[in-house]
Amino acid sequence: MTEPTPALVSFDNPVETSESSPAPDRLLAGQPRQRVANHYADASQQFFAGVWSSTRGKWRVRYTENEFCHILEGRVIIVSDGGERREFAAGDSFVVPSGFSGTWEVVEDCRKVYAIFEPS
Repeated sequence: MTEPTPALVSFDNPVETSESSPAPDRLLAGQPRQRVANHYADASQQFFAGVWSSTRGKWRVRYTENEFCHILEGRVIIVSDGGERREFAAGDSFVVPSGFSGTWEVVEDCRKVYAIFEPS
């Protein structure tokens, strides 16, 4: 007996969204409202993909996961604790590696596609 082939996952299909804000102890500026539409999670709960958006603001980040990002709209500035400053806008793609620590600032309301791998 053969296993069924898993179905492809389209981000065009509607999914439940969740809304949040950065934790108060991480918030540095503004009152950003964030929205997540997670379109995929694998059985191990280590790999996720979806769409994230945020209004303007700045907060501290500390990554335990590896995250691929593709900016669809807006502009962000990410600064590492070591002082490396990078700016990304619509059309840009990048990876934030596990262990990264610094700040994430949304300077123009932003929307991105993400793919996250959380090592066990």
